[in-house]
This record gives sequence, C-alpha cells and structure tokens, in this order.
Amino acid sequence: MRQHLNTMFVTTEGAWLSKDGANIVVEVERREIGRVPMHMMGGIVCFGRVGMSPPLMGACAEAGVTVSFLTEHGKFLARVEGPCSGNVLLRRRQYRVADDPDAGLVIVRAIVTAKAANQRAVLRRALRDHGSSMVESGRAGLDDAQRRLGDVARRVMEAGNIDIARGHEGDAANAYFGSFDHLIRRDNDAFRFRGRSRRPPLDACNALLSFLYAMVGHDCRSALESVGLDPQVGFLHRDRPGRAGLALDLMEEFRPVLADRVVLTLINRQQIGPKDFTFIEGGAVLLRDDSRKAVLAAYQERKKDEITHPFLNEKVSLGLVPHIQAQLLARHLRGDLDGYPPFLWK
Repeated sequence: MRQHLNTMFVTTEGAWLSKDGANIVVEVERREIGRVPMHMMGGIVCFGRVGMSPPLMGACAEAGVTVSFLTEHGKFLARVEGPCSGNVLLRRRQYRVADDPDAGLVIVRAIVTAKAANQRAVLRRALRDHGSSMVESGRAGLDDAQRRLGDVARRVMEAGNIDIARGHEGDAANAYFGSFDHLIRRDNDAFRFRGRSRRPPLDACNALLSFLYAMVGHDCRSALESVGLDPQVGFLHRDRPGRAGLALDLMEEFRPVLADRVVLTLINRQQIGPKDFTFIEGGAVLLRDDSRKAVLAAYQERKKDEITHPFLNEKVSLGLVPHIQAQLLARHLRGDLDGYPPFLWK
C-alpha cells in the first residue's frame, strides 16, 4: 500500500521556501517558522506571493514532490515536477482508449455512476441524520433528489455513447445542486445556496466549493502522475488545451465525499462565518487569506478519515483513495481488470 504522504500548504504572503540538507525550510521576513523532512512530503501547494529557491525546486523534482502554484483564491497557475514516470506503453494505451468511443464509454459509465451514487449517499445521510428536524419541504426535496440520482445511476449504465452519458451526468448535477440548499442547516442568508456558480463564485458556499475542488483536483492529478498516466487526456471530459481532463474525470467520484462534505461541516458547525469572505463589487465572493488555513486544516482532517474500500475490502484513509483509484484505472487500461471499479462511498 502506498504510504500516505503529506501535502504542505503555504498560505502566508511573502513566505520563502528553501532547502537545508534533507529538510524543507519555510521563512517569513527572514525568520524560520517551520521545517519538515522532504521524504515526508508528497506535494507542496503555494498560494499567492510565495517564493521558492531553485535548489529546493530541483530537489523536489528529483524526489517526486510535486510543487503547485495557485493564486491566493485557489486558481491554478503553474506546476513544477520531475520527469514523467510510468510505462510509456501504459500512456499509449490510455491515448488509444481515449480515441476509441466504445472503450472510453466503459470508463465513463463507471465514473458517472459513481458520482451520482456518491451524491445520492450525501443526501441520504442527511435525511438519516437530520431528516426529523427538517421542514417538510426540505425533507421532500432531498428525498426527490436522491430518487432522481438513483435513477441516473441506473440509466447511465445503459448509455449508448459518451455524449448520452455526459447528459446523464448533467441530470445528476441538476438534481444534486438543486437540493443542496436543504443540506445547509444554518439560518444565515450569507450561506444560502441558489445554484452552482464559478469563475467567479457568487456566494460564500460556492467560494468554498470552488476552493476545495481545486484541492481535490491537485490530489487527483498527483495520483495519476504517480502511476504513469497522463492527467491531460481524459474520457468524460473533452480535450482542451491547458485542462487536465483525466484529473477532472477522476475527481468526479470524490467531489461529494472529499469536498462537499467538508463544506457542509464547516458551515453547519459554524466553523466559518460571513467574516471569512470578501464580497467584491460586481458579485464575486472569495475566501479571505487567513480563512484558507481553517478550510485547509478541515480538508486535511477529512483525508485522515478511514473507510473500507469497496473493491479492495481493506481499511484505508480517504486521502489514499485517489491513489488507489488511479492504480485501478491503470490496471484496467493494461488489461489486468475487465472494467474500471469506481469508488462508491457508503
């Protein structure tokens, strides 16, 4: 089993990262505020104006520690990594399957089915845990949405081509996000959810979702690269310059489990409030710099939760699941598995 290495998130403006022996050193205004052995790191994510020494970049590339640079609000800017790992034959097989509609459809069906099923699991858990305290309209809305998601999960397995499967994925998103506001138990207009918005997010809930989706995307891309797959070439998401299509494919299974659940916990337990956001003229809503740390801490804690993997039937942390799924996808592409077994959360 792959060791669950840590990800270092650097959010302090003006921080400088350097190498001291086998350690990563973080300084702010020339004062050391932390150091960590490089062998314990799986990745470094830098937000905003964060600098890094060339020797550390080179050491990270050689050690397989991926370095990502994002804006202060979580938008991807750049990535520093070493030579592409993995068997070239695996990547050639990936490209052939991506160009073969029938072979790609097998994978797309599995991904969309898992996404709809995991979205349904989030709604069903809310009904189980809090249904008795909900107003009748909220309870009925969630129940209707979970039934629609169950129907999508069944219908997508009969999809005749990838475009039809994409249509089912859209139906699942409409059902899920159409009922998402009922999952928010906090009586505060600042956290009302009126629909998915991005680039820019137009409310606090969407700001949290977009930020955490960027984090899940980073983890999924790293997982794919670790097994030798090309994160740019996907099956569900069409090729587009600069877009990591396969990373987006993989993260569809994890959005409800790794990101959405963290957002709901932060809001419903009042661990985050309106003061943690910046409301910009024109409608955009963004996380404040100092509030990102609390969100990242909650995300890291969520990744430590243990579950029983449905295919391996072993206890693993949620943070390891993207790496397991990347390995299972690689095994399917090599022909070791007849199909791709997606991650189904219970």
